[in-house]
Amino acid sequence: MTFITRARFPARSRLAFTLTLALSACSVGPDYQAPKNDTRGSYHGMDAGEVSSPLAASTNPSWWTSFNDPQLDSLMERAIAGNLSLQQSVLRIAGAREQLSQARGGWFPSVNAKAGMTRQQLGVKGELESNGVYDRLGEVDPQVRSALDGLSRPINIYQGSFDAAWELDMWGKVRRQVEMSGARQQESIESRNDALVSLEAEVARVYMQLRGAQAISQTLQTQIEVATETLELTQSQQRNGLAPQMDVENARAQLSSLRAQLPQYQAQAQQAKNGLAVLIGKPPGALDAELNASKAMPKLPAAVPVGVPAELARRRPDVRQAEASLHAATANIGVAVAQLFPSVSLTGELGVRNTHANYLDDWSSHFYSFGPSVSIPIFQGGRLVSSVKLARAQQASAALGYRQAVLTALQDVENALVSYRTDQQQVAGLDETVDALQNAFNLADDSYRKGISTFIDVLDAQRQLSQAKQQAEQARVQSSVDLVALYKALGGGWEPYQNLSLPTYKVFGPAETADTRRQL
Repeated sequence: MTFITRARFPARSRLAFTLTLALSACSVGPDYQAPKNDTRGSYHGMDAGEVSSPLAASTNPSWWTSFNDPQLDSLMERAIAGNLSLQQSVLRIAGAREQLSQARGGWFPSVNAKAGMTRQQLGVKGELESNGVYDRLGEVDPQVRSALDGLSRPINIYQGSFDAAWELDMWGKVRRQVEMSGARQQESIESRNDALVSLEAEVARVYMQLRGAQAISQTLQTQIEVATETLELTQSQQRNGLAPQMDVENARAQLSSLRAQLPQYQAQAQQAKNGLAVLIGKPPGALDAELNASKAMPKLPAAVPVGVPAELARRRPDVRQAEASLHAATANIGVAVAQLFPSVSLTGELGVRNTHANYLDDWSSHFYSFGPSVSIPIFQGGRLVSSVKLARAQQASAALGYRQAVLTALQDVENALVSYRTDQQQVAGLDETVDALQNAFNLADDSYRKGISTFIDVLDAQRQLSQAKQQAEQARVQSSVDLVALYKALGGGWEPYQNLSLPTYKVFGPAETADTRRQL
């Protein structure tokens, strides 16, 4: 009989263990499936040979290097390392990682230790009196009566114990919580990537505006020098009686008009330098010495590889973030559904308890309890069902948000392609205009010097040439800015920087002053 009992017990244990594992492997709620996008083979606004070859590969992750400007490369690296907003997004990843660790903690039992002392009034004497115990005892046994009287006094109870609880993940609630937290962590990573792409585009855009403002200022300086020579020539002719005073005043007005246009571009250049300094985490003015020297606008690449629309959803951080949000919302349905099912927990407690502290080390003072507990939701006022419906509505909203993110990404690329292509056409047309007006000004100036044409012809040719040169430089700036917008729309630039380290930071206390913050 003993042999049979021992044989059956392990078999039943194995069966129970197998059933527990089977239930633990069950996860309620829908399993996440990555959405599929129906995209065309190429972008609608891409013309072969103008922006990119139809078979061009994906954009270069370090796309700013295509401008071949070492100073831009240096500014970009410093911005990625020192930008404060980007460091905030990196810290949000750290917070999401800790939330994932908290969710994974649901796999393990929780163990707590407790120790304490309580002073209690048991009220036993009143209970005995209400049941007539004292009346029946009388004067028979004074010692027993004295012992019972002692129960009316307060007593101290000393206790120390360990308790543990472990909820079995029978319906996959913890698994879904871990899955949701992992998706939230990925969402924060993609948010960081999106901030990184925006930062890179902003650094490049401001740098292009800086060089553009300096180029236009230099063009104006050249025009001012020419206008100064014209004014001196006119004044010389007026003194010799070869030109009226009106020509001198017109030349002076032309020179003043050109000089009046110069401060706005100088202000734009200074504002751009301040903006770049803040982008790399420095105070305004920190880059003045480095960027004061004028440099030509960076040359645009001959071809811009844009890839195909099918790659866009995997490259754009905002689309990837929307997909991670959809994944988290899908997992949350499983968490809500698991609340509808019974929960099984294993609990236990072991400790010592006595009215004398020096007797706690005696094993006779120990106590323990253990066993399973089952909690079955019967009536919650519709709260649990509403939670499931809410989770499903949130998942549907996240799915629509993902679709909208894809459409917005496609729109951004198409619009950037159109803008860049038309900018290139405008630059080419303005360059031809500048060449023609330069020839016209040279002819008018030569004819005026020879006394063949009037001074009005010279001033008009000079004014048109100045305007055309400014428009050409502005068109080049806009073309560069729109190319940066195209790179941003394509979503590249985050791939080489997936291991950005956490920034060092300090939590300020109420006793610290503003001076301390400024020093740090």
